[in-house]
Amino acid sequence: MLRSCDVQIRVRYAETDRMGLLHHAQYLVYFEQGRTELLRLQGISYRELEDAGYFLVVVEAKLKFRRPAYYDDLLSLRTILHRITPVRIEHRYELYRKEELLAEGETTLACVDRCGKLQPLPGVLRPAD
Repeated sequence: MLRSCDVQIRVRYAETDRMGLLHHAQYLVYFEQGRTELLRLQGISYRELEDAGYFLVVVEAKLKFRRPAYYDDLLSLRTILHRITPVRIEHRYELYRKEELLAEGETTLACVDRCGKLQPLPGVLRPAD
């Protein structure tokens, strides 16, 4: 199972505020992009999981800002698979501009069915013993 991946992201004008800074809400969107790419690199897509009745919902998110990002910055997001339980997946994130750490965060996703009831992760998301 792939434990991390790096994604390059260019800050778009529409993602900034009037001061030209990356808007704080956009960081969580970037984190989702990192999770999606990590999953895709393992040969799985969210669409396939959802079609099979597995939905990964964010139940906790943490974000620590260290330095601002600006319009047109080229950023590198590292997404790290931190922990897997029978029903949850925890990721950590590090967002860089070159070698400068701009932000770091964590999310916890729970696996639920179509009715929102907690269910075990599918085997494809669980580590091999």
